[in-house]
Amino acid sequence: MRAVTRSRKQPNAFAQELFDGLPRRYDALEEILSFGQNHRWRTAMVDAVTVMDPAPQRVLDVATGTAGVAMMLAGRTTSDITGIDLTEEMLRTGRERVARRGLLDRVTLLGGRAEQLPFPDATFDALTFTYLLRYVADPAATLRELVRVVRPGGVVTGLEFFVPSPPVSLPAWRLYTRFVLPAAGFVGGGGEWARVGRFLGPSIEAHYEAYPLEAHVEMWQAAGVVDVHTRPMSLGGGLVMWGRRRDG
Repeated sequence: MRAVTRSRKQPNAFAQELFDGLPRRYDALEEILSFGQNHRWRTAMVDAVTVMDPAPQRVLDVATGTAGVAMMLAGRTTSDITGIDLTEEMLRTGRERVARRGLLDRVTLLGGRAEQLPFPDATFDALTFTYLLRYVADPAATLRELVRVVRPGGVVTGLEFFVPSPPVSLPAWRLYTRFVLPAAGFVGGGGEWARVGRFLGPSIEAHYEAYPLEAHVEMWQAAGVVDVHTRPMSLGGGLVMWGRRRDG
């Protein structure tokens, strides 16, 4: 639990240290860490952007990592995509992937913090974020900052790990996160990914003990998001949320 405590006290520094050495195998191993559901969860999150009418012209992807969601957005919309992430090594790998896909004219990746975005108010038509809120000191304040850069009426959508409900799914989830994940991480990516596997389950549970689902909905609403929807996925292993910024 020491890593979980440090992640709460020094979230930015912890996130940089945790992910700095991981980008080369990040997307493949992310599938392991999400029980093979990461692509499905991302698709559900991006769906909230693709159904916008009129279609969005500018989309911001926060905690973009190696640009997986940014490239998905580019493939499913005609928008210009900006991705922002704290970890420069992840961004470096992301830029290489964007270049290989021929998307440099539509996808721009920048370094920065979700808690202090380098954009004016109402810059974007939509915003996505992935696995972010466990790595910030104040999720409510971070959500307010995310919403600030979205135009009134624009869509905000996010993906987070979640904790399944007892009595059946929760014990199986704990078994997976406490034992299978560290072993699978080690086999697939060595000691660094084993460390991520050991951290993940306790971190997720600690987050939802502090911020239950109802608290998440309230934080979104307090940040200025209306029509907030929640969609637990894969027996509760993932959580997709979306809504739109309040008009006016």
